[in-house]
Amino acid sequence: MSFDLNAYLEELRPLINLDCGTLTVEGIEKVADMMAAKYEEMGGWNIKRVDCGKAGSGLEIRNKPESDVIDLMLIGHMDTVFPVGTAAARPMSVDEQRAYGPGVSDMKSGLLNVVYALRILDKTVLDKISICVCMNPDEEIGSLHSEAWLKSVAKDARTVLVAEAARADGSLVKARKGMARYKLTFKGKAAHAGNEPQNGRSAISEMAHWILAINAMTNFESGTTLNVGVVNGGAGANIVPEHAEVVVDVRFWDNDEYADVDQKIRTLTETPFIEGVSVELDRQAYKPSMVPNEKTESLMAMVEETGRELGMNITWQAVGGGSDANLTAVLGVPTLDGLGPIGAGFHSDEEYLVLESIAPRIELLKRVITKLAG
Repeated sequence: MSFDLNAYLEELRPLINLDCGTLTVEGIEKVADMMAAKYEEMGGWNIKRVDCGKAGSGLEIRNKPESDVIDLMLIGHMDTVFPVGTAAARPMSVDEQRAYGPGVSDMKSGLLNVVYALRILDKTVLDKISICVCMNPDEEIGSLHSEAWLKSVAKDARTVLVAEAARADGSLVKARKGMARYKLTFKGKAAHAGNEPQNGRSAISEMAHWILAINAMTNFESGTTLNVGVVNGGAGANIVPEHAEVVVDVRFWDNDEYADVDQKIRTLTETPFIEGVSVELDRQAYKPSMVPNEKTESLMAMVEETGRELGMNITWQAVGGGSDANLTAVLGVPTLDGLGPIGAGFHSDEEYLVLESIAPRIELLKRVITKLAG
């Protein structure tokens, strides 16, 4: 089957030209409807809607739903980071080299590439392999509402491929840092800063101690970094502040080292620096790091070999951002990411998709699936 770029772009366009930011459930459901329809049209796929709570629906699509083992799990997310109104403000556009629009590479084109690869897969191949395609609605907030479901599927999987975009230089992703996000709330006691400051307990002073303590936990050599990215507090310069809060981002390669950091932060909440100030901790997001194991390295070698057959030089990157690959890799399942077409500018109005990469990456994915079936 020859690849028709114009037909592909027209199939991509309605997925881009609607608002489907995380928790924009109406838009997420429309994406789910459109994606489910593509698999219904192909025939031979069992389509299950999965309730992901306030995030909306996920899709679990299998060719052999009765199989206890999943030979290949393919993952993609249906949400974007963009607010309502973005699709109308900058709908999908195309020039000679690129397509643009919210989610064009992160990751609607990845979802569509999976469909295209499965459409052209030989039926005899599909007979030999058990495939499960999972599409979740909340990856951009750390898959808070879909993590348990994805892990429950992945525990039965032999291999996981995530169809996030390939990097701007064409690299696939072999490793991703883990991440965690904490909100710390400090509660002190207000007092008049002129008349009786000694009677107050400053939440901001407590917060300042914490910022220094958190910064001291960073280890650049091992790649464990902590960043106090948001601070709030106080009601006026003449009031000893009774309230303050910070949001902290943590990134790491070593899951054990992160566990130590997590324990240190939790222990600190039990003994505030200033008597009379209390500290409340809320871990808002968490994904373990994705680090290759021996089976992953064998999978990488197979993908590289497949690339050579297609005249593609497959390279790899270890990246700081997380994805759903982190959730499956920590289970020990060989997991690779970046199997979508090439793109960049994620999470910005400069997001783009490289047109000439679409067909080769569909073919790469198709051949990798064929080899896994063999």
